[in-house]
Amino acid sequence: MIKNRRAFIVGLKSSKLSNKEITFLNKYKPWGVILFSRNISSIEQTKKLTDKIKKIFKDKKYPILIDQEGGRVNRLSKIISFDNLTSEYFGNLFTKDKRKFNIIYKLFIDKTSYLLKSIGVNINTVPVLDIRVKGASNIIGDRSFSKNKKNISKIGDICIDFFHENSIGTVIKHIPGHGLAKVDSHKFTPVVTKNLNYLNKNDFFPFKKKQSYFAMTAHVIFRSIDRLNTATHSKEIINLIRKKIGFKNILISDDLSMKSLKDDLKTNTIKTFSAGCNLALHCNGKLSEMKVVGDNSPKVSNFIIKKTSSFYKILS
Repeated sequence: MIKNRRAFIVGLKSSKLSNKEITFLNKYKPWGVILFSRNISSIEQTKKLTDKIKKIFKDKKYPILIDQEGGRVNRLSKIISFDNLTSEYFGNLFTKDKRKFNIIYKLFIDKTSYLLKSIGVNINTVPVLDIRVKGASNIIGDRSFSKNKKNISKIGDICIDFFHENSIGTVIKHIPGHGLAKVDSHKFTPVVTKNLNYLNKNDFFPFKKKQSYFAMTAHVIFRSIDRLNTATHSKEIINLIRKKIGFKNILISDDLSMKSLKDDLKTNTIKTFSAGCNLALHCNGKLSEMKVVGDNSPKVSNFIIKKTSSFYKILS
């Protein structure tokens, strides 16, 4: 079932599958599909959409992802408001009152998970483990739990555990760290100049020893490790993610349609795999671009099949 798929994830254009998208999914067989606000108008409509996707693949556990952090990253905005429930809010609560944090954060994740399962989603691209850095781009900002690396790491573990208890997979991001980026990688290429020793002790720290089934790469250049390539396209950095940070599960690229990546889409897709990412992510739902990613994505490897099967075991 899993072994017939290709190693990429795609977005869709709207709240219903078009005939062209159905043909695309049948032909290219992406490993997973990611949903955005444009795909979600109600619980009933979204459940119909995800049921249809799962039916195409004859797989009730087919990976359907969402980016549902709370705060300003709320793909469920047409269903519920999570405006005040930012990662920063939970980070502050963790510092002030751990008992209260545990109660409220568990409630938040239980309710989020309930909604995700109601719409047929089984992977949430959280937690953000990037450090809040003064003077950095606000693209992370209150999406970070804290300026304190140890608190981020602890809350990250709790987040992953709570979601797993609810049969939802997690994606730690943006590995090996987006916090120092002074520009938004959706629009520009961030370049971080700190040395490896500093990075290892700080930005890379929250990503270590994480039990998440998935991680998402940062489209950030770490000049002291690889002067030319973002983490997504860097063999050196992906080697470091595997060996120094010790992440052993499925590595997903950040969205290949982001402006941080300067090559054409075909080259960006090929480089993603040659650097060592397991899955390529493409989000904007443009069919012509999806075909380019599909054409240049390999069949899923034995590694992906094995790790996906492990993830399937937590799904209820």
